[in-house]
Amino acid sequence: MHRSAKRLAGLLTCAAVPVMLVAGCSGSGTDSSGDTATSDATSSTPGSSAGSTAPSLALAKYKKLPNPCEAFSQDTIKNLLPKVKNASGEQGKTSDNTARGYCAWNSSDAQGVDGTQYRWLDVSYQRYDSEQGIGTGEKRATEFYAKKVDDAKATEGAKNVKTAKTDGTGDEATSLTYELKKDANDFGNATVVMRTANVVITLNYNGAGLAGADTPKSADLLKSAQAAAKEAVTAVAKANG
Repeated sequence: MHRSAKRLAGLLTCAAVPVMLVAGCSGSGTDSSGDTATSDATSSTPGSSAGSTAPSLALAKYKKLPNPCEAFSQDTIKNLLPKVKNASGEQGKTSDNTARGYCAWNSSDAQGVDGTQYRWLDVSYQRYDSEQGIGTGEKRATEFYAKKVDDAKATEGAKNVKTAKTDGTGDEATSLTYELKKDANDFGNATVVMRTANVVITLNYNGAGLAGADTPKSADLLKSAQAAAKEAVTAVAKANG
């Protein structure tokens, strides 16, 4: 048979094959069909580079948070808050107590003609998990830690703001002191922001002298706040066994 006739017969034979097998007939003569088939097969093959998932992130160290109202010993509460109104604290509401927690205490120590010493203490916890496309729990916590420090520095009405790195309190910690006038009273304030692995903790301790009492010094408040901050960090490790 003439060469042209043989080629025509071959094409007619391919045309008669069911559609699902056409790729097999045309694969040797049409690169695009062959490439498409190869690409599909590769993407669906387990372990292939095209079908492999993104590298897994390091797991977050801590999976739980402590009860924030149990972050401090009762001795610490009594020392920081003489005549505390509720030693058990007032716990904030949350939809997920493994992700965030908050508790606050306050006290008023009346000292007769010397006026009244008012104190406030609160602690908050924020925990982050590792998430694809966002980052590890520790990376996310590090970013939030920096934000909380900036927020504390920018407290509205704060005067004489001083900051300092604090060693021995989690993986990193920053202490801040400042003065603030509220409801015509002068307050001394101390804040400690700390991070332990994937958890960020913020502790606020402030006080005021009412009815003629002296305003507490921020430096004195900070010393007490830093001691309590170490307990707040230790509570995270205890909660995770």
